[in-house]
Amino acid sequence: MWRSYLYLAIAIVCEVAWAVLLKYTEHFTRPVATIFTLVTYLGALYFLTLTVRTMPVGVAYALWAGTGMVLIALLGVALHKEQLDLPAVIGLVLILAGVLIINLFSKSISH
Repeated sequence: MWRSYLYLAIAIVCEVAWAVLLKYTEHFTRPVATIFTLVTYLGALYFLTLTVRTMPVGVAYALWAGTGMVLIALLGVALHKEQLDLPAVIGLVLILAGVLIINLFSKSISH
């Protein structure tokens, strides 16, 4: 099962990378940024496919998307000076709580 989590972690890192890099493509007019964005996007999908070999697709996708959303939002604040209002923060905390509940208590994935 540790491999599933390793693949999932790599998929999340790739997802976060492509989402952050997307801003630097300037509507896909900057070739280097565009290539890195596409490569990390494909990497995210590839490693997610490896994850779902042994983890239910719904759980894997929830963990991938939820963790990615939280990290991307935090990087948006740190890198692009984006603002998060109280409802956004509450929503992100709830997403993170869901990810933790799945990982700590769900019997859908074997630990």
